[in-house]
Amino acid sequence: MTARPSAAGAAAARHTGVSPRRERPLSGALTEVVLDDGRVVVVKRAEDPGASGAEAAGLRWLAAAGSVRVPAVHGHDDRWLVTDRVPTGAPNARAARRLGRDLAALHAAGAPAFGAGPPGGPRDAYVGRAPMRNVTGDDWPVWYAEHRVLPYVRSAAAAGTFGPAEAARIERLCLRLPDLAGPPEPPARLHGDLWNGNVLWGADGDAVLIDPAAHGGHRETDLAMLSLFGCPHLEQVLAGYRQVSPLADGWRGRVGLHRLFPLLVHTVLFGRPYAEQALAVAEAAR
Repeated sequence: MTARPSAAGAAAARHTGVSPRRERPLSGALTEVVLDDGRVVVVKRAEDPGASGAEAAGLRWLAAAGSVRVPAVHGHDDRWLVTDRVPTGAPNARAARRLGRDLAALHAAGAPAFGAGPPGGPRDAYVGRAPMRNVTGDDWPVWYAEHRVLPYVRSAAAAGTFGPAEAARIERLCLRLPDLAGPPEPPARLHGDLWNGNVLWGADGDAVLIDPAAHGGHRETDLAMLSLFGCPHLEQVLAGYRQVSPLADGWRGRVGLHRLFPLLVHTVLFGRPYAEQALAVAEAAR
């Protein structure tokens, strides 16, 4: 490469020890870099300080479970994260079923507590571009209300996205969570932001998970988020999961409760359309 590398290319060289040969922007925040040794990496620019460290710690924690596939982390700093590039292909039912089995194994790897972040990760992390505090608790309904629902309700109310009466509806639902949450479960090791866009279907046929907001939580939350925006072969994913780790009775009826977290995050980030969906969940849980 004769031209001087961009900031992304320089970050790739710094964290891999190999000079960049060529670069290709993938999006505003992502750059594909081909290194002189032939490897291909993705360099991600962080919008917020600490985001790269949180994502790198999450990827390593998921990888340590030895179940789901994630891109290898080459390094990070306050601004940049460098990982392997994932060659992509088309989803299929076999890969979806394997993803379900692998997710079950990931969740079974566990976490020290609800809200526990990855080892070495920051307490103040992110889900997408929204702040997410990794505060621990041992009672899932109470922890979920206090640290995954109410902070975003209050933020949306302060911005005027929720009216006072609307925020109160979700607050009342939080009081009922102990009766609605189903049987107690141990903390699961969650991806934490498992919407369809964070599942890459690899060229070899297997799914690879990216962009985690990893923490200890309830395993039904990952599955509910996976279904929120549509996932190819979702029923095969669920069948593979339940083959390894059956879900508690009534889990389909609890999907809305677990969707509250991502819906409220989207309310904070993108506004009123997601507020309406969150309010519909509160209404349906009457």
